[in-house]
Amino acid sequence: MNSQSKALRFSMFALLYFTQGTILGYFASLNALYLLGNGLDIAKVGIFSTIALIPFIIKILFGMLSDRFNFFGFGHRKPYILIGLVVQLVCLLIVAQINPGEQYWTFVALAFLLQLGMAFYDTCTDGLALDTTPEKEQGILQGFMVGGRSVGVIVAASAAGFIAQYLNWPSVFYFLAILTALPIPLLFFIKENERTPGMRFNWSAFKAFKNWQVAAAAAVGLIVFLVIVGANQLMNPALSERFSIDLSTAGLLTTVWGIGCVLGAFAGGFVKDKVGNKAALWLSILTVAPAMLLLAFVNVRPLIWVVAVFFGLAYGATQSIYFALAMKYTEPAIAASMFAILMSVTNIGQGIGLGVGGGLAKAAGYPITFVIFGALMFLILPFFPILFKKAK
Repeated sequence: MNSQSKALRFSMFALLYFTQGTILGYFASLNALYLLGNGLDIAKVGIFSTIALIPFIIKILFGMLSDRFNFFGFGHRKPYILIGLVVQLVCLLIVAQINPGEQYWTFVALAFLLQLGMAFYDTCTDGLALDTTPEKEQGILQGFMVGGRSVGVIVAASAAGFIAQYLNWPSVFYFLAILTALPIPLLFFIKENERTPGMRFNWSAFKAFKNWQVAAAAAVGLIVFLVIVGANQLMNPALSERFSIDLSTAGLLTTVWGIGCVLGAFAGGFVKDKVGNKAALWLSILTVAPAMLLLAFVNVRPLIWVVAVFFGLAYGATQSIYFALAMKYTEPAIAASMFAILMSVTNIGQGIGLGVGGGLAKAAGYPITFVIFGALMFLILPFFPILFKKAK
């Protein structure tokens, strides 16, 4: 491929992940505050978030569909990416007209469809990246993609907060719709490669979970993502209740958190490479648990910025450490399929964390909920002897 096509590919993949990041940024920073501001309680916010996450739990099915079916001869990836983007864009335009306080289940249904579209193009974007990128370029491409998503989170969190504060909520959704459209023109300039049977999802990947180490890795992923994602949903509502922060401040807090995530992701990967998976997982426990205590008990307003960046560092480091761990326990012949299954398990953990977190916060309050989340991190310790059993 020539340098121009490489530049186009990298730009398109970065923009696709940027678009995904803008939606993630909205959900991380403002969605809970938007729903609470329309008269809903935190338990309903948790139910909403769990339902909205279901498409990411089942997204492995979208990969199978894309692997097997060439969409009317237009390709295995690009048509599905385009469909996903259009679904997301249309849902954003419609949801701008919905009052979630009066039409809660309509809002939930639209959010579910939006996430369905995002899960669709997310899965097929990863597939297209694998299909079209030589192995020697995959590392730098991942940098562009993860970087694009991080920038999307930061842009959406900061800009959407100001838009909501000084304009109105419908303008937030129109803004996100415009950002969703950005990658679409580049799709038409990228050519898909021919697919071979070996590029399809391998069902034998499920058999690998008979291996106790693989099953333990899945359990650790479920617990870790239950904690960090469940807590992340509650950060802005908890701080808003305690310090009466406005929407623009909430957006800036998520921006600071996002910067911490980026730094933490690099730091986590570096530490893992230097000290190994076991010590790196200990680092996750010993950063996430204190972050939960800080979120539970911070009572000085200026310190909320320190708490946000520290939680971001812990969140980003934990993600990169777990992803590296998951890669370690995949079998080379079916690595892509096994990794997809492990990621689906982490999404199940996220769904549980979002639902349980909202219910706990309503019943027991934010501080106790954060303390419980911190304690849950230690539940991964019983899996250490299995994960790190030395070969005889």
